[in-house]
Amino acid sequence: MRVAPRTVLLLLSSVCLLTPGTAAHAQQPFLTDDAGVTPKNGIHVESFDEYDWLASMRAPHLRQNTINGKVNFGLGNGLELDLDAPLITIYNTAPALPRQPFGLGDTEFGIKWNFRGEADDTAYGASALAAVLYIEVPTGNATTSLGSGLTDTWLYVVAQRTIGRQMVLHGNLGYLVTGNPATGVVGLTVNGHVATLNASVTRPFSDKLALGIELASAVADSRAPDHAQLQATLGGSYSLRENLSAALGLIAGHFAASPHYGIQVGFSWDR
Repeated sequence: MRVAPRTVLLLLSSVCLLTPGTAAHAQQPFLTDDAGVTPKNGIHVESFDEYDWLASMRAPHLRQNTINGKVNFGLGNGLELDLDAPLITIYNTAPALPRQPFGLGDTEFGIKWNFRGEADDTAYGASALAAVLYIEVPTGNATTSLGSGLTDTWLYVVAQRTIGRQMVLHGNLGYLVTGNPATGVVGLTVNGHVATLNASVTRPFSDKLALGIELASAVADSRAPDHAQLQATLGGSYSLRENLSAALGLIAGHFAASPHYGIQVGFSWDR
């Protein structure tokens, strides 16, 4: 895999910013959200670098590298504020110009409400529920496909279930009212009315290592070629020290809107 030097430098800079400080709260490397929120006045930071090889139907776009940074701030009473923004590099073939657009993508602002903490339902498990609202503003350059040029409004609910205090099941069901869920050239590019459904299973194998698998999907009310998206991720996280963990994920997708395959490396930190 060949990554441009400036992309490597940006990733290293992101890592340096994160390392001052498990992110059991983190769901990296998965898209599926968990029901947990950051404690009052606490800060949760995530950063990842995802390199995707795109489906042939995305030509002249060949590959995309996304460096994403996310900050969560706990408000208390089960509430959390989120800020999420990516740096994107797209690799195109000729005659597309520019051949390698680079810059800020669209920026998300969100609020998450955990209205049911993880309380025991039976002797065998516990469950939690949350609701999330995201507004994404078009800060990316739409002429180079770094941004969509649209304002997105996305609502989803989170269900989480712990079985036997080991295996954790997560499910997200959402609806994009306006805009589209694309990040750069990855994802559906239709405008509005997109249903999303994600599910993941994770399990700890030691005090430090947790592994899991995920299926993430989206479908639009459209007959466009990229009206559906489906991808699977296999990966996990490893606790480097208290409040700091690293994650690795391997991605395979179906349909034009999904990466053909990809790899993600990330970090999460709590204060």
